[in-house]
Amino acid sequence: MSNEKQLPADDLIYRVEDGIGWVILNRTRSRNALTYAMYDGIAAVAADLAAHGNPKALIITGADDTAFAAGTDISQFQEMTTAADAHAYEARIEKVLTTLEKCPIPTIAAICGPVTGGGAILAACCDLRMAAANAVFGMPIARTLGNALSIRNLARLSAMIGRNRVKELIFTARLIKAEEALQLGLFSSLHKDREALLTAAETQAKSLADFAPLTLRASKEALRRLQEAEAIPDDHDLIEMGYLSEDFREGVNAFVARRKPVFKGR
Repeated sequence: MSNEKQLPADDLIYRVEDGIGWVILNRTRSRNALTYAMYDGIAAVAADLAAHGNPKALIITGADDTAFAAGTDISQFQEMTTAADAHAYEARIEKVLTTLEKCPIPTIAAICGPVTGGGAILAACCDLRMAAANAVFGMPIARTLGNALSIRNLARLSAMIGRNRVKELIFTARLIKAEEALQLGLFSSLHKDREALLTAAETQAKSLADFAPLTLRASKEALRRLQEAEAIPDDHDLIEMGYLSEDFREGVNAFVARRKPVFKGR
């Protein structure tokens, strides 16, 4: 049985089919750059499964093979001018990410094309990350926007690949191709194309749906609590250093103007 609907607009589609929930990022004209509405729609599903068809597993994927999600929509940063704006943004996105991590059913990110910036963090919050051969994973903010990741998001990435690899990921600003990402543990499996990926993701989701749900739920929640129990230092000064800098404003303006940013370290 399939029940497809928009969540909450054309940019995000949700359906339940054979007990599996599909969240489809449908903003392909912008490589699925995530708007606040898209973030909120994903959180709405994760927070209230009963209101969304009671799926036994959840797959998040792009509407085609061009991208999973190329970060947060940059236009949303144009009005960010104060420390309060910066912290409000981080708090809003953190609430979405935590809601996804707390989702009581298994979650799978089925990745084609770029998964970068906020899209990479979203994928990191899923239980499994399955990818097509054209997938690339990256955090190129040092050469694009000049902002900073929150400590919580650095902790999410570090939990997957370790601190040294995360530092390399940010300092090189490179996009890691699918084979290397698989070896590093960023991806859990690799498939030749989008069709093969979606077939494999659906098969994996149905397999998970047949397993003891309380075992899976307890295990993922225990691991989440272990990570949450680690001391998270205050990072307000670091967030402000990035988002309130001239460099960040230059990065946003350069992106909108489709030119290379010129960073000055202030």
